[in-house]
Amino acid sequence: MMKLLGWAIALAAMGLTPAAASAQAPAATSAAPTATTAAPVEATANAAAATPAPSIDYAAPTAEVGVPVPGRKGIQTQVTELGERAADFHNGPLLWMCALISLFVLVLLAWTMFRYRRGANPTPSRTSHNTLIEVIWTLVPVMILVAIAVPSIQLLRAQYNFPAADVTIKVIGNQWYWTYQYPDNGGIEIVSNMLKEQKDVKAGERFRTDADGPPLLAADERLVIPAGKVVKFIVTSNDVIHAFAVPAFWAKIDANPGRLNEIWVKVDRPGVYFGQCSELCGARHGFMPIAVEVVPESTFNAWLASKGGTPKGATPSTEAPAPAAAVGTGQGPAPVEQPTVNQAATAQN
Repeated sequence: MMKLLGWAIALAAMGLTPAAASAQAPAATSAAPTATTAAPVEATANAAAATPAPSIDYAAPTAEVGVPVPGRKGIQTQVTELGERAADFHNGPLLWMCALISLFVLVLLAWTMFRYRRGANPTPSRTSHNTLIEVIWTLVPVMILVAIAVPSIQLLRAQYNFPAADVTIKVIGNQWYWTYQYPDNGGIEIVSNMLKEQKDVKAGERFRTDADGPPLLAADERLVIPAGKVVKFIVTSNDVIHAFAVPAFWAKIDANPGRLNEIWVKVDRPGVYFGQCSELCGARHGFMPIAVEVVPESTFNAWLASKGGTPKGATPSTEAPAPAAAVGTGQGPAPVEQPTVNQAATAQN
């Protein structure tokens, strides 16, 4: 009798087990969507953090300003006060002095050839000294040199008399590209290479367009500076001697390894201006363009932020956002872990 009762209890337990399992299944199923829903939210947050901050739109070159013009003679249009002074001196007094001296020498030579030819002067003069003539040809060249030296020295003094800099940029020449560092703006660094033509790149790679600049002068990363601000360039080199030169700024200085040279500019006109390495530096010397974009200060600050930098004198914000309250714990706000890396800036650079 007891054996039959045991078998009955065992059979009853076996019949109840599937019901219990089926009763717990909906609970497990309802919990699954919560985990599944959390995954896309986390992925979306990570994707938003990794998306680079928007950068500025590069300006297209302006015709005949900041770019070389085929067939043009003379100096490029100057966009700095110092460059305008230098161009006015070159195109005014200096050019007139050169023209007058050349004309005087040409007339004197022609008159001498005609007046003292063999037919008109069969017996040449034996005069060997003339005090008046010797005084004139000594004093006149000295006066000409003084007339050239005074404004030239004034220009050099203005060029190397550095005003207080609003922006400092370290320019480093490399074989064969440029590196630009902004030590006062968060220490960001820009590496600038020449953009190749479409026929010279692989499918899908970036190539030069007319909006980037002329051939051999367009760069993938431009040197960006604010308009109306004093910008000091600290120029050096990592390998051989280069030269940082932007003709429209009246700016040119050697980049010597192991030495820091300085030059400054103040450009009031926004736009894009091109230059090149102007010192023979190796096989690819002709492929080291310099592209400088001058933008309003607000645009410059936006560009700095897109690269992970900050305006001069500003400090990155260290305040943590308001912590979210812990749900269902009754223990107050839950701690929020702050990221240690600026993911947007890292992705952009």
